[in-house]
Amino acid sequence: MSRSLDEANRELSRIRDMPYGLARTQAAERQVRLVEAEGPDRARAYALSVLLESMVWGGEVERSYLPFTQLVRWYDEHPEQFDDADRYAMFWSFKWMVGHLGEFPTVPAAQIEATLDDMERRYALAGLGRDAVAYARFAWAARRGAEDVEEAYRTWVATPRDDYSQCEVCDPGDRASHLFATGRLAEGVRLVEETLATGATCATEPADMLSHLALAHLDLGHRAEAARAHRRAVAALADATGEMAGARGRRVVLLGRAGAVARLVRAVEQDERLLLEAETPRARLEWLLGVVAGTAALLPAHADAAVRLTRVPAATVADLHGWAVGEAEALAAAFDLRDGGTALTTRLAEARATRPLDEPLELDVVALPGASARPVVDATGAGSDDGPDGAGADGDEPLLARAERLLADGSTEEAARAFVAASTAAEEAGLLVDAGYAAAEAARCAQVLGDDDTAAGLYAHAVARLHAGGAEPVQVVPVLVAWAPAAASAGTLPPYLDAVDAVRAALDGDDADGAPDPAGQALADRRRTERRRALADVDDAAARALATLGGDARTQDAVDRAVRAGEVYASVGAVADAAHAFWLAGRVLDTAGRPEDALHHLESAVEGFGLARDRRTRAQAADDLVALLRRTGQDARAEEVLEALTR
Repeated sequence: MSRSLDEANRELSRIRDMPYGLARTQAAERQVRLVEAEGPDRARAYALSVLLESMVWGGEVERSYLPFTQLVRWYDEHPEQFDDADRYAMFWSFKWMVGHLGEFPTVPAAQIEATLDDMERRYALAGLGRDAVAYARFAWAARRGAEDVEEAYRTWVATPRDDYSQCEVCDPGDRASHLFATGRLAEGVRLVEETLATGATCATEPADMLSHLALAHLDLGHRAEAARAHRRAVAALADATGEMAGARGRRVVLLGRAGAVARLVRAVEQDERLLLEAETPRARLEWLLGVVAGTAALLPAHADAAVRLTRVPAATVADLHGWAVGEAEALAAAFDLRDGGTALTTRLAEARATRPLDEPLELDVVALPGASARPVVDATGAGSDDGPDGAGADGDEPLLARAERLLADGSTEEAARAFVAASTAAEEAGLLVDAGYAAAEAARCAQVLGDDDTAAGLYAHAVARLHAGGAEPVQVVPVLVAWAPAAASAGTLPPYLDAVDAVRAALDGDDADGAPDPAGQALADRRRTERRRALADVDDAAARALATLGGDARTQDAVDRAVRAGEVYASVGAVADAAHAFWLAGRVLDTAGRPEDALHHLESAVEGFGLARDRRTRAQAADDLVALLRRTGQDARAEEVLEALTR
């Protein structure tokens, strides 16, 4: 018996609520097959739109052209089967296709221009605004470095916005990108800073515009502003949707020009996959151009700096530079051949000519307590002279209160410095636990600003002070959990793991204490549960940090800790946390080429998120489970998982 329209739409809407990824895309493909085979016809436009959207944002842009053509053909043949929402989605999808077709050098220019002409014709016939078409023509001209790009830019900027315009944050971001590309740096900086002041965000902004802003400030000689914009860009990248290859590439350029060798190497190592594969060939080229420029700035002084890559034949910065140049040359030539120009070959030459700043750029948010001569500044930028009593020179506002106020006001960098000052004052007063917590707060500020190197050092300092001050092991655990991602990113895992294992030993020792007096049994049970939860937390945090490293020994250690954490979480009723831990174990095992061992853990994760009623995270875990099942020939089981996601 076929489904009703309401039933089909309900299942499709559940797919739209899923995060982008393999599970969502394959679930959408399944729905398209069902609608085509069983109906109802009124659901076909919605099904194709959901599939198209899933592919575009799920990293399968090349495959998305098929459902797009099917959707347009269905509209031409059966416009009566489209409601207002279906029509809007169909016209909106032209923007994606015109924009993304140019990302593949194998797509002829004539096909792109024909699609753009068809978009313009259809928009005109439907009485729609012209802003989306004007932007698409400008973007196509800019992508290939056409002679008429400035005219296309002026036409787009002068066209009124309408219902099909891109979002109000991407719009100024793209205008600023063109201004930067054409040397109008001050104008671009002004536009970006005005946009940032609104606080508006979207899937890719403000990460993209901040990466442009950092380099523009560098070119203008604004060193402090460049460092601040860079930190904000790195922090925003963590929340952005998609690969953001261009923004990541610009991050590498700044690190190279700044002379930040270790940070550049880690950035490339963390995003190594983009060296070989990205959502589109153009995205890969943008990343490669960033790597070429960043490494060029380190040559010849740092040519022998070690690089640890697993899929690229490069052991040093010089090796990486040479390899990236070769890969970028081939891609740039392919695009230029298609586009009939030399725009990308010219950009590659410019990237190879990148040179470092005269002096390295200071990227640390703040120095460790007791090691900084920098003044603590308030939100207005004024300095202060704080005494060891924890109050400012005027005695009106204690240091810790000032730090918390600055943080609440959004002055995160100034708050970090104030927390460091508070930590120093507390230590001088003999309040080591207070000093440790203040240092941890400063570390968290640095983390938010994307400065994991500084954060890792501050967390280590904080934990040492907490131990010296006699803090309970349970009280140290939240700091260790926060420290984990910074330790992994900064490449300082050994001291982190030592600190974790020391706390684990202390917690295990507490758990082995003798039985309490019966009158205190309830309190003892609560404390035991608290200790067990803390043990799971540190195991889970350490497992996640270890999972960033290669090597069989590290892999097994990460799995053992994750499974141990999952079992303890489950024993104390923390079902969602247990699911996260088992998911991690499954991912690590699958990456290590052990799919049979990974399967059970991934299934446990999907089941656990289902019990916790966390539909979005369940779908994300199902991505990994479905991919494993497909790879191992278990298609029927994969279909069962996908069907369950839409129930």
